[in-house]
Amino acid sequence: MAQNKTTENDLRVLAFLNTIPEENKRADCFNLSDILSQTTGFKAKMWGNAIIGFGSYHYKYESGREGDAPLVGFSPRKEAIALYLSSQFKNRDELLAKFGKHKTAKACIYVKKMSDIDVEVLREMVTNSVARISSLYP
Repeated sequence: MAQNKTTENDLRVLAFLNTIPEENKRADCFNLSDILSQTTGFKAKMWGNAIIGFGSYHYKYESGREGDAPLVGFSPRKEAIALYLSSQFKNRDELLAKFGKHKTAKACIYVKKMSDIDVEVLREMVTNSVARISSLYP
């Protein structure tokens, strides 16, 4: 079975964040890292070479595929900051409606800048996402 490419490693989060060329996005990512650490209670860790994760869980699918993943994570992408949360968590649609300017994909939520979103709604989404993942993978 193939190994997961995105695994927790010893790369330094601060060094990675300091490579973000755009000053405003870099500041937003430092702020987001602090918010996610405070909300989850986990220290930021690098996953792969471009994802910052908080906490981890071990999953095993019926297909036999298994591995580890961050409970919550984000990655500063060229166009937006990708937030990695569960694709299903309590009050997801209602919270996203109050969240602010964003785009969504399956389990990703994309934001351009922190000033576009409601941080308290983000905290609730993170808390609900962690609860969902923890209930599925105790």
